[in-house]
Amino acid sequence: MTVIGTTKDPDTLTLTLVAQFDASPDRVWEVWEDPRKLEHWWGPPTFPATSTRHEFSVGGQSRYFMTGPAGEKPQGWWRIDAIDKPHRLEFANGLAGPNGEPMPGVEPMSCHVTFEAADGGTRMTAVTHFTDVEQMQTMLGMGMQEGMAQAIGQIDAVLSPVPV
Repeated sequence: MTVIGTTKDPDTLTLTLVAQFDASPDRVWEVWEDPRKLEHWWGPPTFPATSTRHEFSVGGQSRYFMTGPAGEKPQGWWRIDAIDKPHRLEFANGLAGPNGEPMPGVEPMSCHVTFEAADGGTRMTAVTHFTDVEQMQTMLGMGMQEGMAQAIGQIDAVLSPVPV
């Protein structure tokens, strides 16, 4: 089982996804820390991600693009704000321009991800905080809730042992 719940809350300007994995918190943490593993799940199946920079340390920056079915390449970025391995990760997540750098004047969303040992595996909770109602409506209107659920739904395959 992967995604077990999604909740959007306009009062708190948040989108919360909860997932359960049959792997330890250390192993689930690795799918965020390792850019090659991250690429296997960060975008929804029809928009796979490619990491061009992934500095996984506090203050570190990440850059990526997703390739859509028609060849479009939307770009994004992260700034790592807090790391408590393997329990908590906090980062700013924003849209990038054609050069891969943050778009001026477009505020990033803040994301908080927690990893808890639960039911013999890991419960991962990802909370996105929007800056205002307009940003929340825009991002949800672009399919963010469904896209994140589809993306997180791919983590099980990344965690699976490689067949011999």
